[in-house]
Amino acid sequence: MPWRGPQYEGELPTLGWLVLDWMGAMLAAPDRADPEPLVLTREQAQFVLNFYTIDPATGRRRYRRGVLSRPKGWGKSPILAAIACAEALGPVLFDGWDADGEPVGKPWAEIRTPWVQLAAVSEDQTKNAWAPLLEMLREGPAIDEYAGLEVLETFVNLPKGRIEFVTSAATSREGNRPVFCVLDQTEEWRPSNGGVRLAAVIRRNLGKTGGSSIESPNAYVPGEGSVAESSAEYWRKILEGRARDDGLLYDHREWPAETDMSDRASLLAGLAVAYGDSAQPAGGWVDLERLAAEVWDPATDPQDARRYYGNQITAATDSWLSQPEWAGCADAGKVLADGDAITLGFDGSRARARGVTDATALVGCRVSDGHVFLLGCWEQPDGPAGDNWRVPVLEVLATVEEAFNRYRVVGMYADPAKWEGHVADWEARWGTGLQVKATRDHPIEWWMTGGRSSLIVRALDKFHSAVVDRELTHDGSSVLTRHVLNARRRKGRSGIQIMKEHPDSARKIDAAIASVLAWQARLDAVAKGLAEEEEPMGGFTF
Repeated sequence: MPWRGPQYEGELPTLGWLVLDWMGAMLAAPDRADPEPLVLTREQAQFVLNFYTIDPATGRRRYRRGVLSRPKGWGKSPILAAIACAEALGPVLFDGWDADGEPVGKPWAEIRTPWVQLAAVSEDQTKNAWAPLLEMLREGPAIDEYAGLEVLETFVNLPKGRIEFVTSAATSREGNRPVFCVLDQTEEWRPSNGGVRLAAVIRRNLGKTGGSSIESPNAYVPGEGSVAESSAEYWRKILEGRARDDGLLYDHREWPAETDMSDRASLLAGLAVAYGDSAQPAGGWVDLERLAAEVWDPATDPQDARRYYGNQITAATDSWLSQPEWAGCADAGKVLADGDAITLGFDGSRARARGVTDATALVGCRVSDGHVFLLGCWEQPDGPAGDNWRVPVLEVLATVEEAFNRYRVVGMYADPAKWEGHVADWEARWGTGLQVKATRDHPIEWWMTGGRSSLIVRALDKFHSAVVDRELTHDGSSVLTRHVLNARRRKGRSGIQIMKEHPDSARKIDAAIASVLAWQARLDAVAKGLAEEEEPMGGFTF
């Protein structure tokens, strides 16, 4: 069945329709008793349409990298095998416009020798996409349509070019000139097994040809430094406007944060979200009841169940808060109104002699309902833009002043390290009017270091409990989320404190510290009876 349909208003043109038509006409569906044409689910087809989006002004492909993150059994390997076949033989490059104003495609072979690679860190991993690729080509019309196509067990000879799988060390891959690569199970590509280096070499090689790549991870474990984790961080930078290039298509789906694995209805509903069109109730092949049984098997670790079946990014072993815990408190629909009573938390930094300068963050918390929201976070940019970077002090000061002018600030706690002078200025200017004060002499100064470990531990514990028990909400800010999930537990004599994974880490936690300070100030405000009885009014969103 050909893939045809109108593009939605405002949608960029795509070569994806041509690619889907080619797949249906040339490839066989894998794992069938009798050969059948390959037909993707709507969800899989949408990824193809998105990946082959082109810029109407230049005809250039919109994305040079893709990430397709879905749970185990969703069908990542067959769709990536099909895309690899299309990149080897199909119309994946822009070749002008037809009479109807639709893009026309041409194969790589018209401009260079196509070389397609399926890469993994072990031979067993390459079989995920390699086995269906061989079957698609052997059983489909392509074997007769393309003279010289030779489908062998360990490589495919094209009429011009080659498809191969690669597992060797990164050094032996340097200098290759592929036009397309599949990076399979990149949650397992870590520095320790050479995966990070292999990914870097593959991307350098693709840069020589103007080629593209797609990763196919399950949920990664934060803190392991995997390729999948670094790609997720790249996507967050794009969302936050901190990336200089946005040529990454990031397609990740997981079950809702509130999915309760002990409740049958909740578990099945969560699995249905994670598996989408691949689930049997939606016409797919995945038996959700069987997956539920696997989740409930005593031999299945709950964290593994969340990762493999819910595709849920959970936490490193020493994480302070997990992604499900934090995501369960997100409420982007809440809005702040001018004049709302709030508390502020501030954590500042200045330039460092080595490593990456810590961030500076200002976080607010509404007194009436405990809604936490990010007012500002200033971070050192990556690459050359970050050389000799300094915190924009005047911008920070202006943001603090704007918060005092816009809201009714009843309390502000600030870690004064390296900002002592400015904190003193804030105390002189606003200290007497605050209804909640850190101390009588210093109403804003709230040290997160030094001989106050017991106070710090209690503040951290109160914030942690408020998240786990869902006593607070937050604005869902990607920056705030990243800083909270970067925080690592460290046990001291007084109890659990939080730190970066190591002192020179580029993964900052300053917005998490500011959130703790804002929450502590809010608790002190509530204890003084300052919580407003009425519901918060609507207003500006963040």
